[in-house]
Amino acid sequence: MKQIQIGGLVSFTTIDYPGKLAAVLFLCGCPLKCAYCSNPHLIPVGEGEYDPDKVFEWLQNRVGKLEAVVFSGGEALMQSDATIDYMRRVRDLGFAIGLHTNGFYPDLLKKVSDIVDWVGLDFKSTRARYRNLTGVDVAYDRMIESLKYWVSTGRGLEVRTTCDPEYVSKNDLSEIAQICADMGVKNFAVQKYTPYHECEKCECHNASHDGATHVQTSESDRMQFFVDPDLRQKIDALFDSVIWRDK
Repeated sequence: MKQIQIGGLVSFTTIDYPGKLAAVLFLCGCPLKCAYCSNPHLIPVGEGEYDPDKVFEWLQNRVGKLEAVVFSGGEALMQSDATIDYMRRVRDLGFAIGLHTNGFYPDLLKKVSDIVDWVGLDFKSTRARYRNLTGVDVAYDRMIESLKYWVSTGRGLEVRTTCDPEYVSKNDLSEIAQICADMGVKNFAVQKYTPYHECEKCECHNASHDGATHVQTSESDRMQFFVDPDLRQKIDALFDSVIWRDK
């Protein structure tokens, strides 16, 4: 079996797994090419910067100090069996397992349902705008399939939408939230877009853009979702918990 490729590591976090002290492993590889990607260097499935055996030894030394390990990316499930095998090994140490996913691999999500305790799933935009944002035609349908499946498991779930105003309007956000609520999602998060690689014409260092135009946004553009009390009230009413991440 091919060894897992780890492109980054956060040794301690209180925000990436609800209610638990966690480490985060950022795995190499992602099938999407999102215009606002914060980790474009992780899109290729290349050789990771971290030795997985040494990371595992480090995790062994964190038993009793950390409570969870979150597999992120990139898209963690893109490495398939290598990810699943490593997840099992980490879970056997006694850690809860979290997964950050774009939902592109519903069949693999089903395979890890006995390993993963909590999922943070990205619902990036409406169906009409998903292709422009992600660069992949089937991304929306696969995400919906993954979401439906994970809701059916009854296991921990947070659905989150990053509000890049070029790809998500306030009406879009309302539509996304309603779809999630209708599917039985209980926990939703609205995330402020951070312009890591924003430029007028994408001749920049963000290889994920593939030369597409990405309009510059202002702080007021990015904050519009968070300062609209009617929008907040409407979305808050749909879920047991809504987190507004405006930082």
